[in-house]
Amino acid sequence: MHPDTPEAPPETPEAPEVSDILQSEEPDSAPAQVQEQAQEPAQAPAQEQVQEQAQEIPHELAQELPQNLAQNLAQEPEPALISPEEQLAAVNDQLLRALAEIENTRRRGERQHSEALKYGIMGFARDMLGVADNLHRALANAPAPENAPDDTPDDKGIKAVLDGIAATERDLQAILQRHKIMPINPLGEKFDPNLHEALFEAPIADTPNGTIIEVVELGYMLDDRLLRPAKVGIAKA
Repeated sequence: MHPDTPEAPPETPEAPEVSDILQSEEPDSAPAQVQEQAQEPAQAPAQEQVQEQAQEIPHELAQELPQNLAQNLAQEPEPALISPEEQLAAVNDQLLRALAEIENTRRRGERQHSEALKYGIMGFARDMLGVADNLHRALANAPAPENAPDDTPDDKGIKAVLDGIAATERDLQAILQRHKIMPINPLGEKFDPNLHEALFEAPIADTPNGTIIEVVELGYMLDDRLLRPAKVGIAKA
């Protein structure tokens, strides 16, 4: 080499081109694309099945829904609108019915209380009627006190006993009448099946048919209720 010849400058390395870089990167991304392509065939049938089911369900509902709605509308009538005047009338009707029921209950209670006061002694009165009957029979079968003999002490004692029985019978009748227990003595009256009980019939001259000719047992009334019918004999034509 000649000493005067200038030296050539050192060569600089060339910059790589963009296409060379892309080609160098393509081999690295190739495995990822292969994996995605390998997964796509496995996911495709599942997605197609879901899409088919999604298409079938709305189609079935689209057929059944109008029928169900029509049936429900036919079975459930539309609620009628009630005006305020009708609501007020219904409330007034319920109030009047409640007041009427309260009034009926009050009247029923008063009637039951009154009947309890009037007829509560009915059982006791029936039991006392036997005592009154025995006293009445004793006086009916004994001689009258004014006709009883009083010559001997025994006769005077019998007369005192009869006077005592008569006084007892009068007091008992007074007590019964004080409690509105009145005797029924229908001798000579027309027979009434509501108050009398016929024991026998007997033909009696010049006596109308059905007339009471004998009172076997007195009847009694408790206020306006029959306590016991009078047992009688009636005339027969």
